[in-house]
Amino acid sequence: MTREADAARIMARCDELARITAMPEGILRAYLTEEHRRHNALAASWMAEAGLEVWQDAAGNQCGRLEGARPGLPALVIASHLDTVPDAGRYDGILGVLLGIETARRLAPHANQLPFAVEIVAFADEEGTRFGATLLGSRAMAGTWDPAWWEATDAEGITMAQAFWDFGLDPEKIQDAARAPEDLVGYLEAHIEQGPYLEAEGRPLGLVSAIAGARRFKLNILGEARHAGGTPYERRRDALIGAAQAVLDVERIGRDRGVIATVGQLEAHPGAVNVVPGEVEFSLDLRAESDTLRDSAWDEIHAALSSFCAQRRLELIVEEIHSAPTVSCSPTLKQALAVGVAETGDSAPMTLYSRAGHDAMAMAAVTEIGMLFTRCEDGISHHPEENVLEADVALALRALERTVWTVAAEH
Repeated sequence: MTREADAARIMARCDELARITAMPEGILRAYLTEEHRRHNALAASWMAEAGLEVWQDAAGNQCGRLEGARPGLPALVIASHLDTVPDAGRYDGILGVLLGIETARRLAPHANQLPFAVEIVAFADEEGTRFGATLLGSRAMAGTWDPAWWEATDAEGITMAQAFWDFGLDPEKIQDAARAPEDLVGYLEAHIEQGPYLEAEGRPLGLVSAIAGARRFKLNILGEARHAGGTPYERRRDALIGAAQAVLDVERIGRDRGVIATVGQLEAHPGAVNVVPGEVEFSLDLRAESDTLRDSAWDEIHAALSSFCAQRRLELIVEEIHSAPTVSCSPTLKQALAVGVAETGDSAPMTLYSRAGHDAMAMAAVTEIGMLFTRCEDGISHHPEENVLEADVALALRALERTVWTVAAEH
């Protein structure tokens, strides 16, 4: 069967998965839910149909394995995730899983020539939609599961530990999902870009150099709540003025330093129309191509916010709630992917860093990683209008298949 026919099957299956896991408010596949159960069952059927041995691991990841020249060889893992954000698109995560399955299908007739096994993994939770913690499926496989997550609760107050039991998993066996470095050859992930850069350059595919590590902060600016009508400007300690200036400083410094700096949440208290705001809580998400660049931007942002607050007699309180280091892709796997992309006619592939996080970040703790980006229309992702071209999917499949053989030649 041609790669074009395989690409058409991938697109149809993206649609199928969207239909069977659709909610009244849009696509949502959250961890340890009935939608999770349905998407694993569907992925397992696709893996089995492609000739893979299938199983669900101790974290709820759906796995399939194609043996190489002999049983029991270390595995090259090709993976992405099946969970989504609320009101999601059709391709984020799922495209990478299906590209992996179709790659394994094409490799199967020649598997006895492979010096390693090929495993396809559909990670159960990358987005963190239900419990807040992200990369749960891949963190479990990488052996970096945090026991503190067992007490995390969803919107209904259900702990993750209880959700495991309800789903039919045993929390005490979570370490069974962990893989040893010696059991792995490497990790490949194909993913939509979730940005506009490939499309702007007219490139169907791109190589990923690194995945940006994020620092996230909860910021509070404290002033004094007083009657709006009775308090002169010179007497005001308006926390919202401080927060408004902070948002402008965050964007200015982000642009100047070439980092991604975003205030996504902001809430003023007490929130009355006729009261000067006495406190404002807001978030900051900060990411860059390197930790050094990201951290120096934070130092400048912190200094700017502190200075303005001092001028306005406001207090700035900073709490860092998340920190993840930037992860670089393996030069070896990046070169293998470049050979794969060259097979599609692009001998000098565009290289870019990923501003979004991916399961590859977690898997870097246990093996070397490589990532392939496919362009998405207008860079839209995490949205129902997320879209890719079927022709690009066929090229991605061709590149991924060639990449596997390139890695095999080097072993």
